[in-house]
Amino acid sequence: MSTPAPAPNRAPVSLPRSRPLRIGPRAAAALVLVSLIGLAAFGWPLLADRQSGFAHSHDAPWLFAALLPLLVGVVVATIADDGMDAKAVAMLGVLAAVGAALRPLGAGTGGLEPMFFLMVLSGRVLGPGFGFVLGAVTMFASALLTGGVGPWMPFQMLAMGWFSLGAGLLPGPDRIRGRAELAMLALYGFLGSFAYGTIMNLQGWVILQGMGQGISFHPGDPVPANLARFLSYCLATSVGWDLGRAALTVVLTLTLGATLLKALRRATRKAAFDAPVAFDPGPDPPASLPPKGVRVGTEGEIRASWR
Repeated sequence: MSTPAPAPNRAPVSLPRSRPLRIGPRAAAALVLVSLIGLAAFGWPLLADRQSGFAHSHDAPWLFAALLPLLVGVVVATIADDGMDAKAVAMLGVLAAVGAALRPLGAGTGGLEPMFFLMVLSGRVLGPGFGFVLGAVTMFASALLTGGVGPWMPFQMLAMGWFSLGAGLLPGPDRIRGRAELAMLALYGFLGSFAYGTIMNLQGWVILQGMGQGISFHPGDPVPANLARFLSYCLATSVGWDLGRAALTVVLTLTLGATLLKALRRATRKAAFDAPVAFDPGPDPPASLPPKGVRVGTEGEIRASWR
C-alpha cells in the first residue's frame, strides 16, 4: 500500500484589512495647492479695496477653470502614488452618484441635506484624499442633476471637498471604534455642517448689498469690522438652515452609521485596494519528470529517431 505524498507547504493567507487609502507626497502636494487656491478665492474680497471688483460672480469662472484640472491632478497623483486603482475609481463613481441622488431629496427644505452623512462616513472609511475628491465630484454631479450650476458651484465643490477631507483626518478606527466612533462622527458632522454653511455664506455675503449697516459687507473696511458684520449676517440669516442640516446629519449618522460603515469597510476589504500582488508558484514538480526542453516519446518513437 503506497503512502500518499505529503501536501506542499503553503504560507497562511491573511485577508486584507480595510483601511483608508493613503495620501502620497504627490497627492498631498496637490491637495495643499487646491486648498490654498480655495482659501484665496473665498477670502480675497476681505482684503480688497473699494475700487476692486469684489463680486465672486466675476472670479467664479476662473476658479472653476483652475479647480477642475487640479481635481484631476489629485486623482492622477494618488494613482501615481499607488493609492488608487481602477476599483477605487469605480467606487468613487458609485458613491458620487449616490450622493448626487441624495441631495435633491432635501433641497429647499430647511437645509435638510442627507448627502452630508454619506460624505462623513465615506471620508472616514476611505481616507482624506479620496474624501476630498468624492466631495467635490459629488457636488459637481448634483449641480448638473438639479440645475444648480452657477457662480456658487466651484465654491460648493471646494467646501464639500474640505468637509469630506476632514472626516478622513479624524483618529483612526484602530483607536476609536463602536459607539465612540459613531459619536465622534456625529459630532464632526454637526460642527462640519455649520462650518460648511458659514464658509458658503462668505461666498454670497460679499456680493449682497443694501442689507443694513450692521450686516452688509463694506469693501475696503478693516478685516475685524467686516468679520463682525459677517458674524451678525450668519446669525440673522442662516443659523436655522445650518441647524437643520446639522441635526439631520447627526440623526442619520447615529441611526444608519453603523450599518453603512460596515458595508463600506466590507467593500473596501473585498476590493483590497492596496493589497500586494503575489503569485503562488505551486508545488515543486516530481523528480521523475525530464528536464525542460527534452522531448518524451514511446520506445518505438525513440528507436525510430535514431535510425
